[in-house]
Amino acid sequence: MTRRREEAPETTPGFAVHLTNFEGPFDLLLQLISKRELDVTQVALSQVTDEFIAHVRVLGDTLGLEQTSSFLVVAATLLDLKAARLLPGGEVTDPEDLAALEARDLLFARLLQYRAFKQLAAWLAERVRDAEQRHWRPGGLEERFRDVLPEVELPVGADRLARLAARALTPRPVPSVQLTHLHGSRVSVVEQVGIVAERLNAAGQLSFRQLVADCDRLTTVVRFLAVLELFRAGRVSFEQADPLGELGIRWLGGDPNQPMTVDEYESVEEP
Repeated sequence: MTRRREEAPETTPGFAVHLTNFEGPFDLLLQLISKRELDVTQVALSQVTDEFIAHVRVLGDTLGLEQTSSFLVVAATLLDLKAARLLPGGEVTDPEDLAALEARDLLFARLLQYRAFKQLAAWLAERVRDAEQRHWRPGGLEERFRDVLPEVELPVGADRLARLAARALTPRPVPSVQLTHLHGSRVSVVEQVGIVAERLNAAGQLSFRQLVADCDRLTTVVRFLAVLELFRAGRVSFEQADPLGELGIRWLGGDPNQPMTVDEYESVEEP
């Protein structure tokens, strides 16, 4: 039986098993069992143990205690796993059989865990070997360069250097901008009442949009106040066909130059 061997650290280097359904390294046998590619119930564990004992006798003292212990742990796990696998299948109701099935799964998990620990140990060992081949340079200057320093030449004297330091460390005043020279334009409500009255008297009816077509934002607000004053005085009427629609303003008659009482608004100033 020929199978491709995967890269994995060896538990027992050089130890191979020769069975009727498998022939190859012992680690490859473990990999096939852990991947369920080979049924552990079909493996003659007694024959594997006999071959390992013969392998130990051949190597003698050259075989380390760690490798022997690893084989015993794995062999015991495989033996327990095989015994649990031999339980009858189907629906199990006996508590003892259920416990045996749980033990089987636990043993299989132990086998996978052992394999993972073995691979991790090999990886750590490789990192240690790589670290042993690297040497870090110690910090600091070498002895021959420690006393060799360049001469420092300053083009300025001590007094000038002190003045430069004082100027650099002196707190600078926070910049500020004066607004006293700025002023906004004032818009009078009384003046806008006269303008609106003259335009409506001449046109008869205008929309509010037409009344403020030549206005900036501030003048638009004041002109709206003027329209409200004319409405309160009964000089104009409002027409609006739809909610939020175009607002029409109709002149109801009268002399546009006739003085009228207007609430004393403070002159609105542009900010």
